[in-house]
Amino acid sequence: MSMKILFMGTPDFALFSLRALVEAGENVIGVVTQPDKPKGRGYTLTPPPVKVYATEQGIPVYQPNTLRGEEFANLLAELAPDLIIVVAYGKILPANVLEFPKYGCINVHGSILPAYRGAAPMQRAIMEGQHETGITTQMMADGIDTGDILLISKVAIEENDNFETIHDKLGVCGAETLMKTLDELRAGTLTRTKQDDSLATYAAKIEKSDCLIDFTKSANEVHNQIRGLSPIPLAFTYTPDGKMLKVTVTEVAKREGTLAPAGTVLSLSGGKIEVACGCGSVFILSVLPEGKKRMAATDFINGRKIAVGDVLSAPNA
Repeated sequence: MSMKILFMGTPDFALFSLRALVEAGENVIGVVTQPDKPKGRGYTLTPPPVKVYATEQGIPVYQPNTLRGEEFANLLAELAPDLIIVVAYGKILPANVLEFPKYGCINVHGSILPAYRGAAPMQRAIMEGQHETGITTQMMADGIDTGDILLISKVAIEENDNFETIHDKLGVCGAETLMKTLDELRAGTLTRTKQDDSLATYAAKIEKSDCLIDFTKSANEVHNQIRGLSPIPLAFTYTPDGKMLKVTVTEVAKREGTLAPAGTVLSLSGGKIEVACGCGSVFILSVLPEGKKRMAATDFINGRKIAVGDVLSAPNA
């Protein structure tokens, strides 16, 4: 069964699925993605990764400012897709779009629904210490990630996985699960399972306040926060001179209990910065100091930017 597929997605995560569709020879009639945005110090207009790939493949690209109104409705009528596939597009689809395709709108979501509905499921799962996450393909409906579940694939979160490694694992898994979903759709064996809303949790967008390290929490909680936000946007603290210090890599030290006031630098040996937490301590292995490039903790220590007894905390804390 040949289907005209309209793909909607924007960041690198969406690329995994778009590439799988193209390489499988699916009839992708167009790509809808977010408008180009200014990036970097020069605020250069930069196209989304999905646009770059689609252009290379000769697929028409559309970048509407809104999906509501006559203009996009006319585009839909002109393209007449049988199926819309949505992967991290970045905007809520209005009812007229959801209802347009013969086979509906299928979304690839980076969690095991109904857990972690929303914008930041991968980061939140890591930050909250989960040991498992996954991909859900869902038939989209009104509401954020509330549609019927089609297929679920599970992925383990290892002790030192961070946002980047889970993003890539789920990107691959998402593409594979999407292709299985299409196979079952064509075979007529695809089933729909309603979500149990009583089990739903919400993964809110990451805000700056989520990134400030709270050393009063346990070492495991601090470690999970830091790896869930690495390599972007990065968790941060402040050195005694008030400068921001972003933390890129940590590990949990094998010590328990209250060792010193939270945030106190306990040791600077072995190229590691050991910092006291509410319970236990963490080793900081890599940092991004304010106005500097990313560096190993060894280099930060050797630059005499930190000393045993210093307290890392929010300004005026």
